[in-house]
Amino acid sequence: MVLRMESSAPPIKVQSWLRGQPLTNFQPGKVYIVEFWATWCGPCVEAMPHLVQLQEQYRDRGLEVVGVAANERASTTNEARTKLDAWLTEKFPKLNYRIAFDYSGEMDKLWMEPSFSFGIPTSFVVDRDGQIAFIGHPTQLDDVLPKVLDGIWRTSDEAKAADTNRTDENQRITREIAVLKPIYAKLQPAMEAEDWKAAFSAVEEGLALVPNQIEFRRLHAHLLLHKMRDMRTGLPAMRQLVRDAIDQRSEQWMTIAISELFGPAIDTSHLPRADRFAMGRDLSEHILALNPPQGDGYKFLAYGAVAQYYYESGNKERAIELVELALKSLDHPKPMQDKMKQLYVPRLLQALASYKGEKACYGEFCSAPQSKSPEELTEAKNEK
Repeated sequence: MVLRMESSAPPIKVQSWLRGQPLTNFQPGKVYIVEFWATWCGPCVEAMPHLVQLQEQYRDRGLEVVGVAANERASTTNEARTKLDAWLTEKFPKLNYRIAFDYSGEMDKLWMEPSFSFGIPTSFVVDRDGQIAFIGHPTQLDDVLPKVLDGIWRTSDEAKAADTNRTDENQRITREIAVLKPIYAKLQPAMEAEDWKAAFSAVEEGLALVPNQIEFRRLHAHLLLHKMRDMRTGLPAMRQLVRDAIDQRSEQWMTIAISELFGPAIDTSHLPRADRFAMGRDLSEHILALNPPQGDGYKFLAYGAVAQYYYESGNKERAIELVELALKSLDHPKPMQDKMKQLYVPRLLQALASYKGEKACYGEFCSAPQSKSPEELTEAKNEK
């Protein structure tokens, strides 16, 4: 059975309630947000203050927010429950909505799987008559929720289109996962064994089935260029990835592509300089056009590799500016979770310190320049 807009909301079957009174059934006349989340999920945690705000803002109009922790990572039910309870006590001691806990998988079977929902956070909005009105990301609630509360959402063309698009896309992903499962069964052990030819063969099988799967496209170029070092085949594959990324105007694809050419974690010294810089220039220009320095978009994902391109091109001032903007974007337009900062800040700070030739700090993080001068590091990286 497919769970989508107009479906009757499934029951809430959980093992315990950690915050608030148990919810035995959906009361007629009320609107519910049923939010699937976990403490390890950065976007889930970022959404919680917003849910607190929505509960406070719309309580008098009959809104009830219900958080469902059905994906906690632990070896036992008791361990998961204890960790979750301690986390809530520390992070959200005055939480104003209910939190349900389920370690059995029952809630996933009732809600997530029938709706073809693959990741968290996922928000289900249950209308006043107990029917599903919306399934999606909590960032969409600001637009959708007032219309649900006013009783005008489910009958709108916008709602019907959104529901159809979400269902079609998630069903496509379901089919793709089923098709690619045997490919991953070959790919993972080959990568772990560093059997690059076997891994490449698996990737080619995957691309034959799903030609525009971005992770396979990245691995295809990565294995050829950096593991097998087959420039004859790898460079055309990389150029095609760059062209496709630019043609799609996809910052995600462009970020992946430029990271293969100027990413700090990848040794690119064996790549032909002229080809590498030509592709880096095109990608940098298009990334900055999509996500300009003066804009409010998050820059920590792409700007590190773009900065490295400018630095190696001799424009140190531009490189420093871009890394500083990348660091700033971790707190603007809204602060990132600490785990995200711990992932990106050290890498960006190391680049900034090396570009400036002096110690660089961001909050509690600090980095010193590399032992070699930035110029020596650039020359070494570009030697063929």
